[in-house]
Amino acid sequence: MKLEVIYEDNHIIAINKSASDIVQGDKTGDTPLLDYVKEYIKLKYQKPGNVFLGLPHRLDRPTSGIVLFARTSKALSRLNDMFKDKDIKKIYWAIVSPSPEKPEADLEHFLSRNEKQNKSYVFDEEKPQSKRALLHYKTIAKSDLYTLLEVELKTGRHHQIRAQLAHIGCPIKGDLKYGARRSNPDKGICLHARSIQFSHPTTKQMIYIEAPVPDTKLWKYFEQNLNEG
Repeated sequence: MKLEVIYEDNHIIAINKSASDIVQGDKTGDTPLLDYVKEYIKLKYQKPGNVFLGLPHRLDRPTSGIVLFARTSKALSRLNDMFKDKDIKKIYWAIVSPSPEKPEADLEHFLSRNEKQNKSYVFDEEKPQSKRALLHYKTIAKSDLYTLLEVELKTGRHHQIRAQLAHIGCPIKGDLKYGARRSNPDKGICLHARSIQFSHPTTKQMIYIEAPVPDTKLWKYFEQNLNEG
């Protein structure tokens, strides 16, 4: 696998994940991104023995974009706290169809996760075992058939963006699990972890990392549209 490293220093490393990559091992037995990044570090820095690499957050397999790893235990501990305390700003881009009724809105729902189905169900009111889910979206570009939304997560629930956007009638392109009409050729979905902003776990310097969009016709159309705008 060819890794797309978009940020790297002694304490952290960020990868632009493709939609087909799995972040950590699961029942499929496919080699996870975690192992590839360990191998990359081992070879680049000629490290003997096991390479430490911590994973402070996750990204669904069909989703593309930024995955942040910790190269030291100190960085992992501090990043874990930052994610837990919502001190990390994450922005996603989502291509949906049809367009939402409102070009910009805050969404508040309650999500209940079904482990067996690996799916989250959305409710307008609190239910037993449900968790409050908040996000903000705004429309940033349009084509004839699709709309590009910028989404900021306020909470980090299972399949949150996918489930909440589907609940308001705007499933993400390619996301059959949440109501899209067709799958994408790469079996991924048009949800991209676009950027992440946080205080560096050791230097305290503000870090901003942005992941290039996938190399597909529709993503490139929207990117060009935004650049021209």
